[in-house]
Amino acid sequence: MAWWNESESGPGDNSDVIRELDEIVLTCDLPDQRLTAGDIGTVVLVHGEGKGYEVEFMTLDGETIAVSTLRADQVRVVHHDEIAHARSIAS
Repeated sequence: MAWWNESESGPGDNSDVIRELDEIVLTCDLPDQRLTAGDIGTVVLVHGEGKGYEVEFMTLDGETIAVSTLRADQVRVVHHDEIAHARSIAS
């Protein structure tokens, strides 16, 4: 049995529906926020039934780097066959 509710999105889910607390992948660079395409964030709020999102981006030790308001075309779901990649944040 999966540790997540199988009726909702979870690891390996093929759904393109993004919900609160889902991890997403940034699809564009946001240099003013020190973010680059491929960075992973957590959705903290969904706007307009998925037209936009508030997303928190954090370092691996839990420091919040940015909380960004993003359009739906600036994020995508995490795919089950992807691997995370660590990078230093620009100063």
